[in-house]
Amino acid sequence: MVQGRKAAVLVGQAALIAALAACGGGSSSKLALDGVPPEQIYQIGQRTLTVDRDPKKAVTVFAEIERQYPYTIWARRALIQEAVSQHRARKFDDARTTAQRYIDTYPGDEDAAYAKYIIALTYYDQIDDVGRDQKMTYDALQALRAVIQDYPDSEYAKSAILKFDLAFDHLAGKEMEVGRYYLKQGDYTAAINRFRVVVEQYQTTTQTPEALYRLIECYLSLGITDQAQTAGAILGHNFQSTVWYRDGYRVLTGQGLAPKASATGWLSEIYRQTVQGKWL
Repeated sequence: MVQGRKAAVLVGQAALIAALAACGGGSSSKLALDGVPPEQIYQIGQRTLTVDRDPKKAVTVFAEIERQYPYTIWARRALIQEAVSQHRARKFDDARTTAQRYIDTYPGDEDAAYAKYIIALTYYDQIDDVGRDQKMTYDALQALRAVIQDYPDSEYAKSAILKFDLAFDHLAGKEMEVGRYYLKQGDYTAAINRFRVVVEQYQTTTQTPEALYRLIECYLSLGITDQAQTAGAILGHNFQSTVWYRDGYRVLTGQGLAPKASATGWLSEIYRQTVQGKWL
């Protein structure tokens, strides 16, 4: 009986070695996986993905399990790894489709959170420079929010929160880039509109201190000193340790002014909310 088990193990090992050899012959070689047990195909897929670092071929290997052994535990495990492999191969549309299929097929499975996180990553990893279209950033934010809301206790929620903050900062950076352009062109009203978006809609991002400083510059250039002083007051209260406050204070005092909240204007509302804590 023991000898029989040993023989079975040796046969299994021989099949695995043969299959690995067949998979390692280059992208043009066919996968000799017919009849190979699912757990061994899964091992081949993992090796192809992590050791050989060939995600495109790993996709094909994991797909074999679904083809040969549908509705098994190995098919379920292979499906999530297929999505992972497609993501690493930068086949983002395919990865989203596969990950969504996993969620639809196994909604209560513990890896459903991972599948939703993969969907979010396919958008997040395509976020381009701030000078380009931001649709992908909005899509990433929506998908990351879904991970945070649907699986708040999962191991992926913390990473999703971090990436959400970075993507949010990315959008604010886009507004800042355009605002700086208008400021450089001397179009102060257009610049103010961009910096206002940052201060009102992206208050928690790293872009806010600079936006307040740029508002000081714009309003002083237009001769609207009360708004410049109010921007300085907000900057001084919330970001006093930053270089932007030091520069803003220097600019204001250089014109005989000081950070001081005005009683009117949209910035006075921001001051009332963020400094005085009066939101109603």
